[in-house]
Amino acid sequence: MTSYAPFPTRRPNPLPLVIAGAAFALATFLLLDRSGFFTAAPKADPRPVTPRGELAPLEQTFVEIFDRCAASVASVYTSSVVPTRIGTKQQSGTGSGFVWDAAGTVVTNHHVVADVAEGRGQVQVSVGGRNYRATVLGTSPEHDLAVLRLIGNVGDLKPLLLGTSADLRVGQAAIAIGNPFGFDQTMTTGIVSAINRTIDTNEGRSLHGLIQVDAAINRGNSGGPLLDSAGRLVGVTTAIYSPSGTSAGIGFAVPVDTVNAIVPRLLGGRSTTAKLGVRRLEDYVSYRLDPELGYPSGAIFGTADENYGAAAAGLRPFRIARQGRGEVIEQYGDVIVAIDGKPVRHFDELGKALGNRKPGDTVKVTVMRGLPAVPTAVDVPVKLTAEGESVRSGM
Repeated sequence: MTSYAPFPTRRPNPLPLVIAGAAFALATFLLLDRSGFFTAAPKADPRPVTPRGELAPLEQTFVEIFDRCAASVASVYTSSVVPTRIGTKQQSGTGSGFVWDAAGTVVTNHHVVADVAEGRGQVQVSVGGRNYRATVLGTSPEHDLAVLRLIGNVGDLKPLLLGTSADLRVGQAAIAIGNPFGFDQTMTTGIVSAINRTIDTNEGRSLHGLIQVDAAINRGNSGGPLLDSAGRLVGVTTAIYSPSGTSAGIGFAVPVDTVNAIVPRLLGGRSTTAKLGVRRLEDYVSYRLDPELGYPSGAIFGTADENYGAAAAGLRPFRIARQGRGEVIEQYGDVIVAIDGKPVRHFDELGKALGNRKPGDTVKVTVMRGLPAVPTAVDVPVKLTAEGESVRSGM
């Protein structure tokens, strides 16, 4: 019988087992790691506080301004009954204001208290930690300003420091404190974005010379103070530009130099409306011009009142002679085509073109003179005057 040698025994390869073991170990590690098995248990003791150190200089400035000025900033609440198409309805509103003098006078916007000023409601003011009833002493719609008198003990109220707006520069700090959406004592900061802006209001008026800021201003901020980095009053927040109705970084304030001229007039019961001193010509408010002159039409007037700015500056009225059934122009006068560069098309646009100019301001009135033969555009400086005051007396 033939015999054969046995086949040699093959030793198993350990590599697959090693790989499988490593994969199992890695999967186990990852599973335990994700479950937090290797994470140290949290300690129940409070963490130590890291010292803050000194505030940055700008932060310290803002803190000091708020601490010093917030008690002089008022929240204004109105309730009124307004007419509707089917009767009347109760309406409430909020705004802001600030202490103007030691007598407790509060300044705010005209549009905040317009209904109350017309006798259709009441106003309450919260300032210095106390609540007051208030009366409206006077308003100036042309400047969107109003003054209120607080009823009660106002002896410890402090007025804000007064600054100037004449030397404001784009880029300097702008600080607003007010009552946006009813959240009183709210402070926002930004910079002066532009100066000498003009906007049209919802009431159909124009406000000129406004300060534009990017500090957040919302509904309820109206009437509140705009401050500089020294904590001085430099403006009164009055409007925002926003398609959404909330702050878009474009807010406007009435400059404090205007406020400081208008508020004393309101407190003294004097008119705040600046007038040229011209009166409309019956049945005639506009004169059509040759478009080649640069102006399609302008305002004509029949009288320049003595002692007012227009007469003192030599503006020439039209004269109308009635002959039979028809009317003919007997004497040509000046056609007002622009005020400070803003076009005027007819007499009824004069008030809007003057905007929030104040008595004593001088405006550049552009007139077309020399009609009908040699029409020439002439710029005439005219000093504006309030009702019942004389340009010659310096009032």
